Amino acid sequence: MARKPADQSVNREAIIVAAAEVLQKNGYEATTMKDIAAAVNLTAASLYHHFKNKDALLLAVLEVGLEYIIQQTEPIAHSDLPTVEKLRRMIREHIVGLTQNTAVGAAMVFEIRALMSVKAPYRNAHDDDKEAFETFIKRRDSFFLRRDQFENLFRLVVREGVDNGSFRTIDVAIFTKTLLGAHNWVGVWYRPTGRLSGEEIADVIADTMLNGVITSRK
Repeated sequence: MARKPADQSVNREAIIVAAAEVLQKNGYEATTMKDIAAAVNLTAASLYHHFKNKDALLLAVLEVGLEYIIQQTEPIAHSDLPTVEKLRRMIREHIVGLTQNTAVGAAMVFEIRALMSVKAPYRNAHDDDKEAFETFIKRRDSFFLRRDQFENLFRLVVREGVDNGSFRTIDVAIFTKTLLGAHNWVGVWYRPTGRLSGEEIADVIADTMLNGVITSRK
């Protein structure tokens, strides 16, 4: 089958999904734009038509994954549900989402550092390259801000639970980071053919985490 030319319509989502899967298989350093292009039957030139470079594509993968889970958990965090039920549902949404998108989940664990090590263009680089880099840095900063906002949704609910007596007195920041760290690694070790489904794993983790902090008052 012939590769698609650059001017042919291409589904951006398909490119991002393919990029996540190739990154999961090869790792960021070993992955090339040619590898990703081949996964969606494009020429490398066509892929560059959509994404300036591999850094921009990695950032797009992470942005999509983060925005999806924020959309799923933010309404729960601000709902009128009992605090314990809020946190249970947020845990479940996050973990189930990761088991349904393990490639994106793995990128969240292993490829974040790559974003921080992106090198600026040389001083005599083309103006377009310098502009692209500045745009990338702004988007990268926005991504990390959104990641903090996502974490703060969980902190909000955990703090609420401590304040209303649903949870025992704990270090909210440490507990939240521990909780989300455990979630993120599910996307690495989960296997669809494993003993438990994503939903079952989510329930086990939610029970384990909540049982460690719930007081006798619910």
